[in-house]
Order: sequence, then C-alpha cells, then structure tokens
Amino acid sequence: MRSAAALVLAVALLTGCSGAEPKPAAAEPKPAPAYPSAAPPVEVLIVEVSPDGSVAGRATVPKVMLSDEEWRERLTPLGFAVTRRQATEVAFTGRYDKHHEPGLYRCAGCNTALFHSSAKFDSHTGWPSFSAPVAAENVYSEIDTTLGQAREEILCKRCDAHLGHVFPDGPEPTGQRYCMNSAALRFEPATR
Repeated sequence: MRSAAALVLAVALLTGCSGAEPKPAAAEPKPAPAYPSAAPPVEVLIVEVSPDGSVAGRATVPKVMLSDEEWRERLTPLGFAVTRRQATEVAFTGRYDKHHEPGLYRCAGCNTALFHSSAKFDSHTGWPSFSAPVAAENVYSEIDTTLGQAREEILCKRCDAHLGHVFPDGPEPTGQRYCMNSAALRFEPATR
C-alpha cells in the first residue's frame, strides 16, 4: 500500500502541470488586489462565444471586481482558493480532467468564455488541458515565480481569476498546453 502511494505521488510530481508538488488549498493566502471603491468603473474587451463555439461578437464589459467576502459567496471554497489565491487542485481530482462532453468552459468567477471542448485533449497530467483559449482576448498571462521557477500563469481577463498555467509541450498546431484547474471553470454543454 505504501509503495503504491509513493508511485502515485512520484507520477503526479513528474507529470504535473507545475513541475512540483501542488500548493494545498490551505496555503498562505495571496493578498487580494486593492480595488479603490471610488474609482471609475474599469472596462475590458472580451469575445462573447456561444456553447457551440461560434463567436457572437466582441463586447466591452465591466471588469468584475469583488471583495473577498463577495468572492467567497460566489465560489466554492476550492474555487476561491484556486482563483483568488493561486492554489492548485490535486492532480486527477478535478471534475473536468476526464470530461469529454461537447461545449464551452467558462470562468467560474465571472462566466467569461475561456475554452471550447474542441481544443481539449488528455495530457495525462491530471488537469484539464487545452491547446488554445476560445479567444485570446479573454485571457492574459503573467510570469509566476511562486515555486522558484518561472511559469506562465493564465488569468481571466474579466475578473483576474487564476486559471492555471500554459506550457510549450502541447499538441500541434499550437504546441501549447493550457493546464487549467477544474475549480476555476464552469462547463456549459453545447446546444443541440
């Protein structure tokens, strides 16, 4: 039993998205961004996408800026830890790792369209992986050095939710692996 647990841990560490042991959800919280309450509303340009993957058009929408209390009301405890504090769910435990239904993956925090099922592939890492976002305008990246190495963190453009990381080892044609946390996503099935 002990050797089986060690093997599972070794595989997760060797093939995981982070290249290191995932941060537990109870990790030291990252400070919340300070959004001045009297500031004028911030707007962002995103691409609206239907569940079948067709682009409905570009839209300028208000940026979603909530207090920690409001985020906790909106998200699950794990969803809050992942999206607001950069935690990583444990490999092979997320609801969308082996999910193959046609449809759209949206941000759990603000409902922005992020990934379509047509770009999803099994990376054998334990996290849902995509070759590209549904629209480049809907996400942005930052360099994340929290584990002592530089990784490209992917965030939702509308609400700044931490989604996961992107790595240059995905399938063609993009060569990218957008390694996401299921807790940061909400699935919308394709309309029939």
